[in-house]
Amino acid sequence: MSRHRRTDRARGAGPAGRTKSPRQLRVGEELRHVLAAVLERGEMRDPDLRGVSVTVTEVDVSPDLRSATAFVMPLAGADRERVMAALRRAAPWFRAQVAQRVELRHAPDFRFELDHSFDHAHRIGELLNSPSVARDLDAADEAEPKE
Repeated sequence: MSRHRRTDRARGAGPAGRTKSPRQLRVGEELRHVLAAVLERGEMRDPDLRGVSVTVTEVDVSPDLRSATAFVMPLAGADRERVMAALRRAAPWFRAQVAQRVELRHAPDFRFELDHSFDHAHRIGELLNSPSVARDLDAADEAEPKE
């Protein structure tokens, strides 16, 4: 199911298949920038988040802008479980930081999810570089008539 949801997110569609409004997309991008800046500064008190580089790839905002799902990936995927647990514990703190930096009527409640798109891209790269695919591509090149 998560594979299909990621495809929907890439097209700008929400979980129910509805297209996101321009405001949702704009607010999501602003929240992504703010979260990335807060994580870059390293002001977190949680020792599991100190000195850890985390990439915020996307922030998906609900239609009422009251909740947001931040898709993140620790650098090189190191200590995923530990970092994700720390981010989930610190979600209220992130909400307070966002409330100070973004002008919204209500600061959204954050949910942190691991972004699996890097894993999917790596898997596709492996498949494209596999000997069987190279053999098929070579056979297709030989079958094409030359001009």
